[in-house]
Amino acid sequence: MKIVKFETWWVQRDNCLFDEKRQGKSKMPWDVVVIKITTDNQIEGQAVAMAARSGAVTEAYLQDNIAPILIGRDPYDREAIWHELWNIDRHLGFFPVYLPGPVDVALWDIAAQAAGLPLYKYMGAYRNKLPVYASGLFHETVDQYVEEALYYKSLGIHAYKAHPPGPVQMDMQIHQALREAVGDEHVLLTDPVAEYSLDEAIKVGRHLEQLNYLWFEEPFRDFEVNKYKQLCAALDIPIAATETTRGCHWGVAQSIVNNAADIVRADVSWKNGITGTLKIAHLAEAFGLRCEIHTTTINYMDIVNLHVSCAIRNCEYFEYFVPEDQFQFPMKGKLPIDSEGMITVPESPGIGAELDWELIERQCVSYKKIEA
Repeated sequence: MKIVKFETWWVQRDNCLFDEKRQGKSKMPWDVVVIKITTDNQIEGQAVAMAARSGAVTEAYLQDNIAPILIGRDPYDREAIWHELWNIDRHLGFFPVYLPGPVDVALWDIAAQAAGLPLYKYMGAYRNKLPVYASGLFHETVDQYVEEALYYKSLGIHAYKAHPPGPVQMDMQIHQALREAVGDEHVLLTDPVAEYSLDEAIKVGRHLEQLNYLWFEEPFRDFEVNKYKQLCAALDIPIAATETTRGCHWGVAQSIVNNAADIVRADVSWKNGITGTLKIAHLAEAFGLRCEIHTTTINYMDIVNLHVSCAIRNCEYFEYFVPEDQFQFPMKGKLPIDSEGMITVPESPGIGAELDWELIERQCVSYKKIEA
């Protein structure tokens, strides 16, 4: 096979999903860029790239820097292409963290379709389903967190992760209120996406231990490795980190070797595709750590995350970003979650999810194509 066409659709949404504190004064329309890679035997690999801050930036990187590498290449040369993109990144490409993962996903999609296999079986299946945890957005009040957790509990989902907004005192109130509301048996997790001081993080962590939370995630920026090392040493609750760590498995390795994470994070958008995510998951497994797969914030790409999670052993949960209708765009249909809170991987060849091409064409603000 040879790649003969590379297409992108910049799809406008105009719906910011973050509060003013996290949005800042820069616009944040949360657009996406849809990617389609076509081979000479008409197999189409599809993926979706983030364009939350600037569709123009995502589109330009894809068209100017990535498409020329792919045209005329064998899509099975994934590893060679993956390393060439790293070379370009180092030599003044400086890709955003969410590129070039989707391109790698599209190449895997082509290969799995050609093999007539669902992605997780093409990778090597370990299972076909996972329990989900509902993972909410930032809210303004304690009651909003409690209402959300109880709502998803009523749907049969047995775990909930809060993203408390800060400051520390409010975060601790939210953690306490959630435990009291959902009961002792319900699984709770927290990810403040914070900039706590070390002593604040230790205080919060000890409180979480008393409340029997499953893990404590991202109380600092990922590059604060020494703070994470001290936090991991001070607490019994597992510390989850590396969600935004640059450098794929090389970056995550620095946290592992410094004992600066008990659980590592990866996903196919932010960690250089399926290829990069598998490298991280296998690295973590070698050190006896879990690799809990992080949401891409795009349901179509989270189906790809599900395939990866079902091809590895050391992932316990699927992160279900809620409310789902905010993240469904531009996929057709909803995520395959049942009344018991389990998500089952699609069995059709490739990714096994369908993009909403009518919506994509209707809301496309820029379409570009490169052909052999």
